[in-house]
Amino acid sequence: MLVILLYFLMGYQLHFRDSRGNIELQLAESGTVELVQGAVVEQTFSMKTQRLREVSVQWGTYYRPNSGTATMELYNQNDGTLVLSKTFDVAEITEGGLTTMTAEEPIEGLYDVPLLLRVYADSESGTAASPLMSVSAGVSVNEGSEKGQTPFSLTVNGQPAEGVLCFSATGEDYIWTGLHYWKFAAAMGAVIGLYLLGTYWRWKQGKHSFLANALVAMQKYRFLIKQLVDRDFKAKYKRSILGVLWSFLNPLLNMLVQYVVFSNMFKFDIPNFPVYLLCGNVVFSYFSESCGMALTSIVGNAGLITKVYVPKYIYPLTRIMSSMVNLLISLIPLFVVALLSGLVPTKAYLLLPVPLLCLAMFCLGLGMLLAAAMVFFRDIQFLWGVLTTIWMYLTPIFYPVSTLPEAVQTVVKMNPLYFYVTFVRTCVINGISPEPVMYAQCALMGLGMLLIGAFVFKRSQDKFVLYL
Repeated sequence: MLVILLYFLMGYQLHFRDSRGNIELQLAESGTVELVQGAVVEQTFSMKTQRLREVSVQWGTYYRPNSGTATMELYNQNDGTLVLSKTFDVAEITEGGLTTMTAEEPIEGLYDVPLLLRVYADSESGTAASPLMSVSAGVSVNEGSEKGQTPFSLTVNGQPAEGVLCFSATGEDYIWTGLHYWKFAAAMGAVIGLYLLGTYWRWKQGKHSFLANALVAMQKYRFLIKQLVDRDFKAKYKRSILGVLWSFLNPLLNMLVQYVVFSNMFKFDIPNFPVYLLCGNVVFSYFSESCGMALTSIVGNAGLITKVYVPKYIYPLTRIMSSMVNLLISLIPLFVVALLSGLVPTKAYLLLPVPLLCLAMFCLGLGMLLAAAMVFFRDIQFLWGVLTTIWMYLTPIFYPVSTLPEAVQTVVKMNPLYFYVTFVRTCVINGISPEPVMYAQCALMGLGMLLIGAFVFKRSQDKFVLYL
């Protein structure tokens, strides 16, 4: 049922993504020619896009009112067929504006095919616009092309011209996961099924695996787990006048301060900036709080651990779970701010449990690692404060990644929280599902950290009583 639900919730983004072979608009440096009747501008090119969606051309108007009609045509040079065509009113073209011809349905079969973009008009001299061009980009776009790819070549009235037309061509590519979704789901189901059968068989043989022991312990100590979660949650707001209301106010106040500072000082041009900030704050606050609480979960429960036997991983687990309650409450102001910003809820909101559960796995793994280290090295609590500050600045909470230098972008994108924050923002702000690769990245980050933390914790837990 979850596999079927995920298939429909992911929708279009499961099958297609914006093509990495899209041709971006080059920086305009000059006009090509006043496009009067009889003048023609032609640009040859090819693109590695599986489904062409639209082609745009940028214009100069000489800062005057113009008249007439301009026509854009796109041809497949292999067989001479007309792929796209559209006519525009020259009077409506603005300085630096774009004219775009869009396919009713994305066009397939043009991957790496030689294409010809032709632009002409019927305007009179003095009332004609001019397609813009970039002289310096002519060499760079061809140097970036792969061997055998059709070169970018610009002609004006039949004569070769240096540079390239200022145009863009965009489309989409198929995603492998979407093409083979049901096969992939069946294979994953088979692997999980075999693992569970193996675990059950080992259980019958008296060989209890870590997973089986954990499930039995969760069932056996569920009352204790509930009490510890309640205790941690209530202790946080003990003797507080506003109490649980702080779970609403904290993310809102942080968002308000950051909005005032960063929207005025740095002038980041980010649509729906309050929601952008709040998404980052909600995710990072949960990470910081849950891991910080898990850090002291063993040392803080030394009295219980030395007197009563309880599986020790339950202590960091309950800290992660109590922080999850705060996270769920803080989602309410996030949704309220999103609504006030004009963002209409979509079915993508139902995908939010995916990144949040993966984040909880990541925090549990890191929390177990920190809790084990804290028993032997008490300096960890001070180092963690410094590390949290560094981690916050490496997480794109209040800035867009695109503004960073390329080398720094690479470092930021290695940060696991980058994927969780981006996933949440894609669902809430864009109202769509992320690409399938982000699901895999979130799951692998969470599962990987959980396995590392569980391994270290299990190997060191027998020594805890000697150091408490």
